[in-house]
Amino acid sequence: MTPAATPAYRRLSVEERRTQLLDAALSLFAHRAPEEVSLDDVAEAAGVSRPLVYRYFPGGKQQLYEAALGSAAEELQHCFAEPRQGPLLPRLSRALDRYLAFVDQHDTGFSALLQGGSVVETSRTTATVDGVRRSAAEHIHNHLGVVDPGPRLRMTVRVWITAVEAASLIWLDEDKQPPADELRDWLVDEFVAMLTVTAARDPETAELVGALAEDV
Repeated sequence: MTPAATPAYRRLSVEERRTQLLDAALSLFAHRAPEEVSLDDVAEAAGVSRPLVYRYFPGGKQQLYEAALGSAAEELQHCFAEPRQGPLLPRLSRALDRYLAFVDQHDTGFSALLQGGSVVETSRTTATVDGVRRSAAEHIHNHLGVVDPGPRLRMTVRVWITAVEAASLIWLDEDKQPPADELRDWLVDEFVAMLTVTAARDPETAELVGALAEDV
């Protein structure tokens, strides 16, 4: 009987190895605060040696955390990248479904990221988080069909994004209750309510609310 062939070992490319290490780091940061994760933990999770981690991230844990944060930020930004097809509110619901799924998956890491309590927080990590917020606001302006929103509408959108973040953190603190779909619907209702309040003082927003009523 011919012995079974041993699978050939495939050497990972530089980019593949870097992605592997980032995935391992993100998995750890998802369930533990960044200051509780060591390079040894990342090496063990990736099945490699500590020196190999240093080879790809010579800046150590800080560089690895910032790279992992950037990867997570890119994923978060994609949450709101919904095609402008169909009514606005269902589009917003689908975007929130993806956002809350990310929050659910990353749990503790998401809390540490947004609460800014980590010892590895720097101006670069803060800028990364702010970039996610700006991207989310731009996507929402796009969904509203507004190229150059006025100050009241911009403020309303930014305040709602802050409310989404706060609700997400409270949701995690409350053992993910209410269910994600109920939280999503409540956040959509909050968005409509905030637009409606702003519309009483801002003609631009009032026009959007009118169009939104016709779109339902």
